[in-house]
Amino acid sequence: MPTTLTLKNIPDEVYFRLKASAESHRRSLNREAIVCLEAVLLPGRATAEQAIAKARAIRNSLTMGQFNAEDIDAFKREGRP
Repeated sequence: MPTTLTLKNIPDEVYFRLKASAESHRRSLNREAIVCLEAVLLPGRATAEQAIAKARAIRNSLTMGQFNAEDIDAFKREGRP
């Protein structure tokens, strides 16, 4: 069951950054705080934005034409009986 948490004495800079982040992600301030806490405390659970950023970084690290159709087919079949 979810628990309520009240935060006091939040530094202005932290509050303004959290508020700006919530607005840019179209989330409530509460939801943005939860997402930020989850990202830090539960790092094994990547957000959709993190997964997309990771996939783009991997894609960008590959050079165009590095793999041909035969290479891709061999990779798919590798380790299969």
